[in-house]
Amino acid sequence: MSPFIRIALLGALIVLGGFVRARAAEDSSGSLRFGGLGRTYLVHVPPGDANAPRPLLLVFHGGGGTARGMPRFTRMDEVADRAGLIVAYPQGIDRHWNDGRASIKNKADDVGFVRALIDTLERGYNVDRRRVYAAGISNGGIFVERLACDLSDRLAGVAVVAGALAQDYSPQCRPSRPVSVLEFEGTADPIVPYGGGRVVDFGGHGEGGMVLSAEATTAFWARVDGCATAGALQPQSVRAKLDPTRAYFQDWQGCRDGSAVALYQIQDGGHTWPGGPQYLPRFIVGRASRQVDASEAMVRFFLDHPRVGSLARVMPSPPLPRLAEN
Repeated sequence: MSPFIRIALLGALIVLGGFVRARAAEDSSGSLRFGGLGRTYLVHVPPGDANAPRPLLLVFHGGGGTARGMPRFTRMDEVADRAGLIVAYPQGIDRHWNDGRASIKNKADDVGFVRALIDTLERGYNVDRRRVYAAGISNGGIFVERLACDLSDRLAGVAVVAGALAQDYSPQCRPSRPVSVLEFEGTADPIVPYGGGRVVDFGGHGEGGMVLSAEATTAFWARVDGCATAGALQPQSVRAKLDPTRAYFQDWQGCRDGSAVALYQIQDGGHTWPGGPQYLPRFIVGRASRQVDASEAMVRFFLDHPRVGSLARVMPSPPLPRLAEN
């Protein structure tokens, strides 16, 4: 491998979970002690009535990334302000998450940390406990799959970008209740393969390991949620005429207790956040699609699916404007 390629791949590892430039300021930062370690996070609170219960969304950076980079990378603060969500960005130990792959080097109790963080945020803010969600990319996305397995008593839904359920962890995944799941997967992802298998380990600097395919992951959650039938894969309207990627959407009907499972298949999409930046050259991470905005789509999905089993009325999601077409 040439020195240039090696340097570029290491660069990909560093920024997988966040844009390299952090935004100028965050609303607040916090820390808590868990497992003998100081764990940190950022919190963005939308404008409006602080006394009204609000949904909470946890957004997880990818391997090598940072919490500080995620607001700019995802534009989630902007979307959350329109929708009225509190957003928290946790920081992983050594910039990674213990996502269930046997190859993960740091076996920290990250699930326990997230549970403690949710407790902390629910004490500090007026959180609608029916509407606590998690989203992530790459290592953060694989970790979010694990959270759906292990924190189904706290999470109403999850959204995964450029990740899939860890093959090693799938036999242990036994959620206590249905969890709504939304996947965004690029068919040309060069790091976490759409068809499943081995994750690129960047010459030993990454975590490697094995994941299920996008189809096997969504089929797994459809079984867990007791969904009756799978809808057809439907092409979405072209939003960016000069973008060669195309978005297709599939969902499952008749899922238990109002839960939902859905997939955005991004044909020719890469290891990127749809609607987000082309943060590294295409030959390293593939294309960043402009055909769907993942942040807006997942927030709509979340607000349509509060925690299952709740007797509270399901509130309709607020309207969110679309990005301008390229």
